[in-house]
Amino acid sequence: MKISTKGRYGLRILLDLALHESGSPRMIRDIAESQKISEKYISRLIIELRNAGMVKSIRGAKGGYKLARIPKYLTLLEIVEVMEGPIAIVECVDSSLSCMRQDLCAAREIWMRLNSEIRESLAKVSLQDMVDQSRQNSADFMDYCI
Repeated sequence: MKISTKGRYGLRILLDLALHESGSPRMIRDIAESQKISEKYISRLIIELRNAGMVKSIRGAKGGYKLARIPKYLTLLEIVEVMEGPIAIVECVDSSLSCMRQDLCAAREIWMRLNSEIRESLAKVSLQDMVDQSRQNSADFMDYCI
């Protein structure tokens, strides 16, 4: 399993919005500039995030995007699955697929357990945890630079 650029950039968009939560809505160009992602790509990704109820758009001259949910209640698992689809390290752990060998396969239980552990690990990390870590990293960097 590999998280694609789409998944990583979706997370970066949400992290950017969370870090600027107290300010006015963020415009796509501001997110693009701070995250070094093209505006065109952000425009495509933000539609998926909006459709999933993670961001909301604010219309008007001072409009833009804001988080639709509290960062504490938005998990990395939810974000990755919105951007990438269901987590499945191998096809046979996807419950919608059936394998002719699933009753005989010695590895399937291991794959299912590993897949479950990955999902649990991702579910334990909230967007707020990432905001806190980002702010801590910035504080550490500032202390180092001074």
